[in-house]
Amino acid sequence: MPKSRSKPAEPASGTSDDAVARFEQSLNELEQLVTAMEAGEMNLDESLRAFERGVALYRSCQSALDQAETRVQVLLDPEDPDTARALDPGEADRPGASRAPF
Repeated sequence: MPKSRSKPAEPASGTSDDAVARFEQSLNELEQLVTAMEAGEMNLDESLRAFERGVALYRSCQSALDQAETRVQVLLDPEDPDTARALDPGEADRPGASRAPF
């Protein structure tokens, strides 16, 4: 009798594709706000609202980046994520450099 295969578990906080899409959408909106503000055609009230929205978008993007960094640290060393270190520039290009399994 063949064994049935189960589906891989989905992350508890939603799919990573959704998180990436939200990050990209927030970043795109932030870039559009910056462009509009740099054009200098907004009145003071519009500028303040755009600035407030921009700060919220920035914080959202920064939070997403912090979460991604934490995930990478855990992937590098799930036993002790505090010992993870950033990849030095060019380290992956050196002969004999170890590569991540993904």
